[in-house]
Amino acid sequence: MKVSEQAERRTASKDKEGANVNVRQSSSASALQVFMANKLAVGAVLALLVVAMFSFLGPLLHHTNQTATNLTMENLPPGPQHILGTSPTGKDELGRLMVGGQSTLEVGLAVGLLSTGFGLIWGTIAGYVGGAVDALMMRVVDAALSIPFLFFAVLLAAVITPSVPLIIFVISAVSWLSTARLVRGETLKVRTYDFVAASKGFGTSNRSLITRHIAPNVLGTLIVNGTLKVADAILIFASLGYLGLGVAPPATNWGATLAAGVNNIFNGYWWQLWPAAIMIIVTVLSVNVLGDGLRDVVERRLARS
Repeated sequence: MKVSEQAERRTASKDKEGANVNVRQSSSASALQVFMANKLAVGAVLALLVVAMFSFLGPLLHHTNQTATNLTMENLPPGPQHILGTSPTGKDELGRLMVGGQSTLEVGLAVGLLSTGFGLIWGTIAGYVGGAVDALMMRVVDAALSIPFLFFAVLLAAVITPSVPLIIFVISAVSWLSTARLVRGETLKVRTYDFVAASKGFGTSNRSLITRHIAPNVLGTLIVNGTLKVADAILIFASLGYLGLGVAPPATNWGATLAAGVNNIFNGYWWQLWPAAIMIIVTVLSVNVLGDGLRDVVERRLARS
């Protein structure tokens, strides 16, 4: 009799696990279907893949020297040897765009991950604990937001030689603040839900409540916000390069290329300006459209839940 009951329990447990797996698979398939229905979002993904391949695989096919200065080759127009012409220092512009794309994408993705992750931790703790802890943590955010970013960047550039890791740190130090505010608001809402109160009643620890119930329910909104942070980081990095506060030469980014092109645009050297500008526009626009597509998926999931 006992053996039969144990067998029935194992069978019921397997059926339940199989049902949960089917539900997760069905939810994932539905989310993918919603995303694929958004043609602009799909096109944005393809555009970002092309930009990534251009930046990281392109230098393997198009070999250029981006460290040596050759003034005998300066400001050459596009031609068979230099498809996009040369820079004011005689460097191949196409290769310069590829190398600049590497640092631009690295900064964008790194800032998106770091600012989103830290903002999630900070905002979730502040919103869930509440009280004096919430007030103190939010005052820290308010104080940090009151510091002008450009002043912060100029100060660091004057003290330390700019590098990609340093710029990632500087932009992330500013970008996580708004994410923390967003997550805090979502956490304040989620913690009032019935399933959270029920979990508390069963004695679930605060750590488990945050990691298993609070964080997953703000994850959808966070993913959308994270894509926007990537776009913002790319624009900020380009702005720093344009102002001469980006990575030190011979390293480059699209903003620095854009700055050199602006200085020479009245001389007719259009190839030093427009390719970099187009790369920035296409990348930022694609990331924003991708964020819109992810938002549609999240809203559809929330409507069904």
